[in-house]
Amino acid sequence: MRPEAWHLTEDIDDFLARAGDFLRSRPALHNMQLTVLEKLRTRGADAHGGEPTVVGWLERAGEVGATLYRLPSGGLGVTPLTPEQADTLAACLVAPGHSLRSISADHRTATAFAEAWQRQTGATPTLRVRLHLYRLGTLTPPEPVPAGQGRPVGERDHEHLMRWCREFAADVGEVVSIDADSWADTRFAEKRYTFWETPDGTPVSMAGVNPMVGGQARVDPVYTPAHLRGRGYAGAVTVEVSRAALAAGAKEVVLFTNAANPTSNALYQRIGYRPITDWAAYDFAYAAPEAG
Repeated sequence: MRPEAWHLTEDIDDFLARAGDFLRSRPALHNMQLTVLEKLRTRGADAHGGEPTVVGWLERAGEVGATLYRLPSGGLGVTPLTPEQADTLAACLVAPGHSLRSISADHRTATAFAEAWQRQTGATPTLRVRLHLYRLGTLTPPEPVPAGQGRPVGERDHEHLMRWCREFAADVGEVVSIDADSWADTRFAEKRYTFWETPDGTPVSMAGVNPMVGGQARVDPVYTPAHLRGRGYAGAVTVEVSRAALAAGAKEVVLFTNAANPTSNALYQRIGYRPITDWAAYDFAYAAPEAG
């Protein structure tokens, strides 16, 4: 039997023709791949800075067993791998000279690949963040529901929305420019947003949802300004957007939480989200070349 082999390409359509069924077979677990690749398919190279994105699949006897994408920024995303598969992937990426700045995947895969990449390149991996990936089970609205209601975010709310996205990004340590000029190129632009408003019409929390792909929709981000937290607004707006995603036909609704935040993890479990897997992101640092 022929051994497993990685295949790399810059042709997104060809990749999806070969690996799309594999990704859609586990839409909740593969939500990052599905979302990123759909953005690339619909927006092309402009979605990530105008440079080519490398995608690939692991194949054995005509069956796809894993996939990857490498963005122009140097960020790598992969579906679950064994340590042996992580080793072969690192070797496959080193051979043509692909550089990496980070890896994001389920925790075991990310850790195995970070160690393999260090062996291949000497790069030092640093764990940036650990996350939990949740999938919605039975949606359970919080009790009591805070006074107010959800409202779709409209064009008149754009300045407010960008301000809250900037605050969210600062809270989670993302370095990103979010203003009228840069908005379309940020990861926040393609989402649908909902505000939770108090009875007098004051927005107090927001939640976004990525476009549905492969039957899954991902809730992201959820944000409440610091001085308004602890009043149930985040739970209420998350229920609102989760219910809307189900009504729109999503079979799976997922979200990520920071593993170090017990408050958010407890909140999402109370409203019906159940853990699927742990997630991790590592950054790579390279030794400066010696002066010669």
